[in-house]
Amino acid sequence: MRRHFPGWLVLLGVLTAIGPLSIDMYLPAFLAIADDLGGARGAVERTLPMFLAGLALGQLVYGPLSDRFGRRPPLLAGLAIYLVGTVGCALSTDVDQLTAWRLVQALGGGVGMVVSRAVIRDRLDPRASAQALSVLMLVMGAAPILAPLVGGWMLEVASWRGIFWFQAAFAVGCLVAVTIAMRETRDPAHVRPLRMGGVARTYARLLADSRLLFPVLAGAFGMGGMFAYIGGSPFVLMGLHGLSEQQYAMVFGLNAFGLIAAAQLNGWWLRRLCPAEVLARTLWIPPVAGLLLLLLGLYGSPPLALLMVGLFAYVSSLGLISPNTGAMAMADQGRDAGAASALLGAVSFAVGTVTGLAVSFGESESVLPLAAIICGSGLLCGVFCLSLLRRRSLRVEPDTVAVEPPT
Repeated sequence: MRRHFPGWLVLLGVLTAIGPLSIDMYLPAFLAIADDLGGARGAVERTLPMFLAGLALGQLVYGPLSDRFGRRPPLLAGLAIYLVGTVGCALSTDVDQLTAWRLVQALGGGVGMVVSRAVIRDRLDPRASAQALSVLMLVMGAAPILAPLVGGWMLEVASWRGIFWFQAAFAVGCLVAVTIAMRETRDPAHVRPLRMGGVARTYARLLADSRLLFPVLAGAFGMGGMFAYIGGSPFVLMGLHGLSEQQYAMVFGLNAFGLIAAAQLNGWWLRRLCPAEVLARTLWIPPVAGLLLLLLGLYGSPPLALLMVGLFAYVSSLGLISPNTGAMAMADQGRDAGAASALLGAVSFAVGTVTGLAVSFGESESVLPLAAIICGSGLLCGVFCLSLLRRRSLRVEPDTVAVEPPT
């Protein structure tokens, strides 16, 4: 097994970073955007769930397109749409314009996540897929460390608009890299006809397949708590606890580091355990962390240190949950890898839209709304993980798909 990451997986990591960069980089600028554009705090917060909704819708489109036309053409089209939306965000003059352009940005940006998961399924068996997804979780963890720091720095030297100009430059770099370096991986034997009725039937069949649905819901509710944290943490940490934009970025980065460490641990475990066995050992962490946060929220004004412990535990646990639920969801979907990947992402971001909106409308002067939403998400994540593991037919074992180890 090679000790380095293959080039194709590095490129998928870069494409996967579009989501967290777009979500996390502008979080330290929430208050600055509200001041500059004259919007209420809740209105600016709602630009985040609007972005998540766009990611959900976009992925449902790109999945069937990638199964029909291959992985590269939809990827290039999505990146171009993302670039247009990002430039629109940078030029927005009010919160309504920013919200609309964030939707366009998301409709393009979701393509990277769909294609990345589909390419992994094209090339690897379930156990190796879980290891590769753990590598992508490193990106999902590293990007939130760097993104708020870059965003906070840009607020010092430029303005919040510079954040979106940076994202536009990143999109241009991705377009160039995909054009030059990415090869097609979709099996020609798995080409799916592109008909609206057929697409709808494919999604309906996938949703009726418990082998896909249970891991999708387990992962989605875990990520739902994460998106509530992303949307609500600027107000809780900067507004209630008085952290500066740079201090907030450091705290956010610390939690992202926990995600990276957990993903590394997950990859180590997967050398000798299957994804279901790892999940069985770790499914209790999101519910317990959520209950801790709820107790702190009921306390009223919890100490910052205890609050950070609860948030760190919850966010870190997703490095152990998400790669394994994702691999289990994709294991039996070789013919519909694009559609299954799209559904996996769409459900997660749909749940994230709901939790993000709930946080933005719960304009309480306490941590309780955020804590309650994370707690509910963690409990549902644990319930669906347990239900998944009780269905022994869902246990993922290596199959006969060609394997190219990710490390």
